[in-house]
Amino acid sequence: MDSLEIFSLVAGLVGGLSMFLYGMNVMSGGLTKAAGGKLESVLAKVTGNPVVAYLFGVGVTALVQSSSASTVMVVGLVNSGIMTLNQAVNVILGANLGTTFTAWLLSLNAISSDNFIINLLKPKSFTPFLALIGIALYMFSKNDKKKNVGTILLGFSVLMFGMTTMSDAVSPLKDAESFKAILTTFSNPIIGFMVGIIFTMVIQSSAGTIGVLQALSLSVKVTYSMAIPVVVGAEVGTCITAILSSLGANKNGKRTALMHLYFNMIKATLFMIIFYTLNAFLHFSFMDEKIGMVGIAGIHTLINLIATPLMLPFSWVLVSLALKTIPIDEKEKQEQEDHQGIRTLDPRFLANPPFALEQARQAAISMANMSKDALYEAIDLMDNYDPEIAQNVDYLERKVDSYEDQLGTYLMQINAHHLGVKDSHTLSVLLHCITDYERISDHALNIMQKAKNMNDNNRAFSPKAQTEMAVFSAAVKEIVELSIKAFENQDVGLAKMIEPLEETIDGLHMEVKRRHVRRLRKGKCTIEQGFDLSDIGTDFERIADHCSNIAVGIIEVDDNAYETHSYIEQLKADKAENFEQAVDFYQNKYLLPPVKY
Repeated sequence: MDSLEIFSLVAGLVGGLSMFLYGMNVMSGGLTKAAGGKLESVLAKVTGNPVVAYLFGVGVTALVQSSSASTVMVVGLVNSGIMTLNQAVNVILGANLGTTFTAWLLSLNAISSDNFIINLLKPKSFTPFLALIGIALYMFSKNDKKKNVGTILLGFSVLMFGMTTMSDAVSPLKDAESFKAILTTFSNPIIGFMVGIIFTMVIQSSAGTIGVLQALSLSVKVTYSMAIPVVVGAEVGTCITAILSSLGANKNGKRTALMHLYFNMIKATLFMIIFYTLNAFLHFSFMDEKIGMVGIAGIHTLINLIATPLMLPFSWVLVSLALKTIPIDEKEKQEQEDHQGIRTLDPRFLANPPFALEQARQAAISMANMSKDALYEAIDLMDNYDPEIAQNVDYLERKVDSYEDQLGTYLMQINAHHLGVKDSHTLSVLLHCITDYERISDHALNIMQKAKNMNDNNRAFSPKAQTEMAVFSAAVKEIVELSIKAFENQDVGLAKMIEPLEETIDGLHMEVKRRHVRRLRKGKCTIEQGFDLSDIGTDFERIADHCSNIAVGIIEVDDNAYETHSYIEQLKADKAENFEQAVDFYQNKYLLPPVKY
């Protein structure tokens, strides 16, 4: 072969491999987006049962067409605390079997027949039409789901075209003696094994390595003795993606990647020792026979079909090895306690914006509930002060502040990605509401500090004031509870019940102050008690205002409008019948007891 032919061959092989890997990445991304974050959500829920986790790992990997993608997904879930190591290991075992589906998909290229109908099953025959449909859906459809389908079809078409390009590029090598000599060296188990590892580490795809091997088998003579060690080596080489992904993860994320590596190393080592020891005594006759695309896919599947179920009952060994490699120390235990919940905002999830958004939403719900807990505990302190509970209110407030900072940053990162209409609504609601929940926790802290000050100075509300504040605080507790339920479920109907209650709380605040002034004039309470009551009442009223903001945000985002103040003004100006009925209901529910002066 002259230099020009060599250049054309290398260019064709590199170009074909690039299209193959790009097509696989596009198709995997389209499948992941089409799932809309549901894959990871379900994955996090079903992993309690080892067999179910294993089968789900098989299914997810077959669907996204990449064990690297599913393993990185698992690293992220473990890193965020959503999944434990014991749950993750079974998914990883399943992923190793699921990834073999890609080789079977590629083996469709081996179809050869004079029958027109059968020949249509060959990807080379139908992928141009799939590409045409895919580009039409991607360019002209406004529906996100159809765009995702178009992306999947385009990715598959490019992948298959890359396979054909590689096969055509290496076709001249079938008569090149020098290449045959190089290929023959793969028959040496160690050399073939190392080639499989190194090549897979470079391209970060075992499917890519096996795809190149399958492309070679279409054009040149590849024997079983050449293919087997390369396939086994590719199993180990593919671990590099998870290892690289775990570099920025916490210790559990790194342990997950190590479990993937250890399993593939154990599997590859045992296979190589057992298989080649048997071959040394039995001299398998098929070793020098030509292997086709189907044969390569079969080897890949058979190895994992035997190894992964056998390892399933002993998966704890992989967990133990990972924990021995990276032991748990006291600092890690403390970090897990301090950052529980925040770790769900893992940067790896940003590759799948719908799932990242769902994790942010769950974190925001946790934040909302922490604000509520802080408020409830602070209110209880007014009647029965406890230093430990006061300390917990302070802790919750600081934790809510941390949540707001991290959620705000994470949501802006998600916003940089393309989102569907529904997801955009969800993100807008989250951005709108997290500040209000942070402010509610601030008011809870104010109430706690006021309760502490009253306790330190031996001050207490009069019995009548205590009765009035009990009614007042009950109304505030309900509006906070309503806002969280509406926020969690994006319930517009529930959100519309908040504004009437907020108006009732405004009325309560005015009446409580009016009654206090009358008691003050009659000398039944002190000015200091008045300041306490006024400050706490102001906190209550502002908490209700923040709940109103949350409710209006949910309603306005649902209506694709964002004029919060104009909405409230219009609502009160219209005095809709349902609104007035709701106000009457809450005014009767939170009616202050009559008093005689």
